Amino acid sequence: MAENSSCSSASSCSRESCEGCPSKAKGGNGIAKEPMNPSSNVKKVIGVVSGKGGVGKSFVTASLACAMKQAGYKVGIMDADITGPSIPKMLGVHGQVVGTEEGIKVMSVNLLLDNEEDPVIWRGPVIAGVVKQFWNETVWGDVDYLFVDMPPGTGDVPLTVFQSLPVDGIVIVTSPQELVQMIVKKAYNMAEMMHVPVLGLIENFSYLKCPDCGKEIKLFGESHIEDVAAELTLPVFGKIPLDPAFAEKADEGKFYETENPYLQTAVRALSAMSR
Repeated sequence: MAENSSCSSASSCSRESCEGCPSKAKGGNGIAKEPMNPSSNVKKVIGVVSGKGGVGKSFVTASLACAMKQAGYKVGIMDADITGPSIPKMLGVHGQVVGTEEGIKVMSVNLLLDNEEDPVIWRGPVIAGVVKQFWNETVWGDVDYLFVDMPPGTGDVPLTVFQSLPVDGIVIVTSPQELVQMIVKKAYNMAEMMHVPVLGLIENFSYLKCPDCGKEIKLFGESHIEDVAAELTLPVFGKIPLDPAFAEKADEGKFYETENPYLQTAVRALSAMSR
């Protein structure tokens, strides 16, 4: 069997011939990565993905970015959810994009539209091209961690990000429902096929804490994340409850003021990548 199935001469290559092959230098999938903007110095690219929608992936992306910022790192968010951008609203960023060295750096299609409420009605190839432009035409400056908020599923945008950006790893976001194993495995298997490391899992909507008695109410059922994490030999980076305070800050555009104590494991793991 060919050693490198993505190589143009895969039918005749071997382990020895793959060493030094141009395809190998392009990454595990044999596709050349898009060049970084010459005025940017992004050290780590972390994708935030989910196998399905409605699990709060953008919320987790913003939470990770805020947590790493509070830990002393320079952080950026690439909002690759082109047709459903929500990061600018959460962080209170409106109007046309401007450059700044303060706070969390954000690039989103909402910052390029005349009206942020206008729908983005583009086909897949156009959306994929915009994602590439966000990487190689944005002056990110010095960034320790660039979080890429991807749309749910395994479609054009995740494929473009995995193939075109130097992704150092992904974090998979899920919720407590029993179908968690299926949706996590979809994202996990895509990353495996694209030779992208899966760093860990985060469960959102884990429970609601009663404001009166403190009891944890499992609105979406019992958690199954430990089971799938054990099966895939992945760490659980955190279990985040439903908290009205988080929603309030997001609606106010002040999500950067939140502190998320449920992501300390994720902060430690991501920090270790830069050592």
